[in-house]
Amino acid sequence: MPSISKKGLAMPQSPIRKLVPFAEEAKKKGINVLHLNIGQPDIRTPQVALDAVKNNTIEVLAYSRTEGSDTYRTKIAAYYAKNDIHVDANEIIVTTGGSEALSFAIGSIADTDDEIIIPEPFYANYNGFSTALGVNVVPITSNLENNFALPPIEEFEKRITSKTKAILVCNPGNPTGYLYTTEEIKKLALLVKKYDIFLIADEVYREFTYDGIEHYSILQEEGLNSNAIVIDSVSKRYSMCGARIGCLVTRNKEVISTAIKFAQARLSPPTYAQIASEAALETPQKYFDDVIKEYVVRRDILIEELEKIEGVKVARPKGAFYCIAELPITDADDFAQWLLEDFRVNNETVMVAPAAGFYATPGFGKNQIRIAYVLEKESLKRAVNILKEALKSYIS
Repeated sequence: MPSISKKGLAMPQSPIRKLVPFAEEAKKKGINVLHLNIGQPDIRTPQVALDAVKNNTIEVLAYSRTEGSDTYRTKIAAYYAKNDIHVDANEIIVTTGGSEALSFAIGSIADTDDEIIIPEPFYANYNGFSTALGVNVVPITSNLENNFALPPIEEFEKRITSKTKAILVCNPGNPTGYLYTTEEIKKLALLVKKYDIFLIADEVYREFTYDGIEHYSILQEEGLNSNAIVIDSVSKRYSMCGARIGCLVTRNKEVISTAIKFAQARLSPPTYAQIASEAALETPQKYFDDVIKEYVVRRDILIEELEKIEGVKVARPKGAFYCIAELPITDADDFAQWLLEDFRVNNETVMVAPAAGFYATPGFGKNQIRIAYVLEKESLKRAVNILKEALKSYIS
């Protein structure tokens, strides 16, 4: 039989999606599964975006420009300007989701066996993209005890070698919900300039910040034009995960010209999705104000209820809509599968994401889960109650 590539064999499974078959089996049995495993908001997509697709008069669904349409990129630049981020349309490449933007970024700056330093736990697909591109992830562990704040900058410096090409952060963080402070971003900026490497920031959750704290983008940091690469997406901002539209943003002209070659190889981003995403930029501020209020309420309910459960520790998110919870168990993968196969309360169970898949260090996160608080309040309360009752019954 022909053999599978080593790269293919090394590709990690998604901790978010690998339990889907068990959830589907539960649903076939008539069990209601409450999904805390995936960042799919239940917030309505802005009507202006949906109407732009419904009411368009396209007769030929043609390719768009490789880098995205001129009008859309110009409007993205205007959106950034409102957020005190000043870039030109030609410093933006529209991509098929933030995932493709990250893939283009890594492919543009790193060769086989080069290294990217990432604070862990991190978005699980960072492992997947790095493996697919032959790049090695060098993790630095952050801790639940201090809400997964940026590890000491000295720890980053210790890990920089001749193979280091970038430091990658997610801000606000998936899966932790941590929002990096301006001071933390400035420390990273000084470090990447010192060693002449890149700072990549996944900023797709920029709008989702709480407790009066504002997001500080690496593109707001002076003197970082050659080093800063931002990954962005409409998926969570406008509850448009299915649109699969993101962008890569950098003032580094060499990175842009290189990433465009990767983009040319996939031809163009989807036309209808760009139409919807361009229209979404007209979404009124009230939409975001209401969404933030809703997520703050959900976060507070989730944290309050989790803290009532004996043996559970949880970090308090300052952004995004995720948190990491440490459970009094030894194997979250087994627990998560058991929830779907064998446990229910009033014919309901819950699906969570085991956190080990968000770490690069073997054995880390085995007793942790990531929770996405994307359910309405009553469903969220029921889900946490199911977790509480399950922990009473589960034998690890």
